[in-house]
Amino acid sequence: MAAAYFFSRFTTFSFLFSLALLCGFSLAGDPSVSYVFEVSYITASPLGVPQQVIAMNGKFPGPVINATTNYNVDVNVFNRLDEPFLFTWNGIEIRGESWQDGVLGTNCPIPPNWNFTYSFQVKDQIGSFFYFPSLSLQRASGGFGPIIINNRDRIPIPFNEPDGEISFMIGDWYTQNHTALRGVLDSGEELGMPDGVLINGKGPYKYTSSVPDGIHYETINVDPGKTYRIRVHNVGTSTSLNFRIQNHKMLLVETEGHYNSQTNFTDFDIHVGQSYSFLVTMDQNASTDYYIVASARFVNETAWQRVTGVGILHYSNSEGQASGPLPVPATDVSQPWSVMNQQRAIKQNTSASGARPNPQGSYHYGEINITGTYILRSMPPTKINGSVRATLNGISFLNPSTPMRLADKHKVNGVYKLDFPERPADNIPPRLESSIINATYKGFIQIIFQNNDTKVQSFHIDGYSFYVVAMDFGNWTEDKKGSYNNWDAVSRSTVEVYPGAWTAVLLSLDNAGVWNIRVQNLDRWYLGQETYMRIINPEENGSTEMDQPGNALYCGALKSMQKDQIHSSATSILNEKLNLVFSLVMVLLALVPVFFC
Repeated sequence: MAAAYFFSRFTTFSFLFSLALLCGFSLAGDPSVSYVFEVSYITASPLGVPQQVIAMNGKFPGPVINATTNYNVDVNVFNRLDEPFLFTWNGIEIRGESWQDGVLGTNCPIPPNWNFTYSFQVKDQIGSFFYFPSLSLQRASGGFGPIIINNRDRIPIPFNEPDGEISFMIGDWYTQNHTALRGVLDSGEELGMPDGVLINGKGPYKYTSSVPDGIHYETINVDPGKTYRIRVHNVGTSTSLNFRIQNHKMLLVETEGHYNSQTNFTDFDIHVGQSYSFLVTMDQNASTDYYIVASARFVNETAWQRVTGVGILHYSNSEGQASGPLPVPATDVSQPWSVMNQQRAIKQNTSASGARPNPQGSYHYGEINITGTYILRSMPPTKINGSVRATLNGISFLNPSTPMRLADKHKVNGVYKLDFPERPADNIPPRLESSIINATYKGFIQIIFQNNDTKVQSFHIDGYSFYVVAMDFGNWTEDKKGSYNNWDAVSRSTVEVYPGAWTAVLLSLDNAGVWNIRVQNLDRWYLGQETYMRIINPEENGSTEMDQPGNALYCGALKSMQKDQIHSSATSILNEKLNLVFSLVMVLLALVPVFFC
């Protein structure tokens, strides 16, 4: 079978090779990268307790997806779990292709022992992002990994080329897996204190006698005098973390795909779902190793001492082990203003180029008239129809069995409602609804995230980045517009909102499709704290939104349209590897006319 398959591919290759040479035809276009992810359970003991975690190709965390601006990315996912699965691409805008977004509102889940190939372009983007499973609290068991989008060679980065790069995936962690945690939430209880914090899937260094023996911890090997770009992602369940490297300054240079004014920090708060890049120079005495710390924030830090991840920074000429107390954050959470001011200090680097040659500051967002306002208010979970649920504007989102854009395409009525309220209403009891925002294509809107819950929350919008123009304590009112930063606000896709506070963001609705708005804290997201924006170009001609992909899965009201897949894992994986070989050959072939014609 493999020989026949390869012969057919070789025949195609020979034909296209001849065509390219004889006709001068180029197959180049934008370059592409391809990955095959086999998603499965493995047993690991990151906190010293054997447990089931979700791995990709046997790795936890998963491998990096590495691309360059405008590359096409293919990720062929084989689901070897015992439940449905979807990947989503945190911060990747997937312009015009919400079909590839990997959340329940746009995609049917991949059934167990099926595969599905995501195909999208990282159009006009650079920076640090990550992927993770979007269904049923699965991220609490792993399944995450980093995404790096590099600048094109002709567009310089706004700092000297670093000597190396290091990625950190940090997050709170439970020794119960996601199915057990779902049971806790389904029973109406809170998840409670996590069992620890992982750094790159590993538990803490034994910095105190309370840390059990035998735990594998992360060690980062560096050379003295060199500068490294450090990308840090909070992939945890629900806990904000403070990240720091003992005795080392961290120069913040990038926030979720946008270069920012460079500011030095000794420590930095990274909320759930957020990503940053820092430059760190190895300029300390090598008499000992140094602690790398990620610790819980906005909690009783004394009671939550165990919720601390500790790794080791090891100089190549180090003379001894790290010892003594861990470094502490410079800001005190009992002084919320000082904590908020750290986030307010993040400004856009208006003179630097991002994914395009023109400076990031050439888009004058502060001069655009606001065409709509949405105030999205979160409250503490409440009972609806006998179950504890979380809400936005009094609505706990109920995911329809048929994804919404698929329902539009096939004219399935009654799947969802376009009546999500623009503002919260106190006189209407909370309810379960499949209610989404009917947004206007090319509109320019402000969204106010009002957090009346008791914990810090992170909010994210798929398909977009937005300008974070203001945040403050209390309730937002119209006169707060006078405090907006209309010049150099950072643009990002996930923003924190402190309890009893609000955050205002501005965004231009230029990405057609159906896009998820959610809280990144997994417990609240699982309980329904999300909605979607439906943004349709009334003059659509195929240029602003791609058509449904040919490999789309069907479910719900359209499940009868789904064809069965043939499940022969060995053959499938072999064919995928042959596909990758063939794809590489095709890329080389596409370059032939460029160099020889």
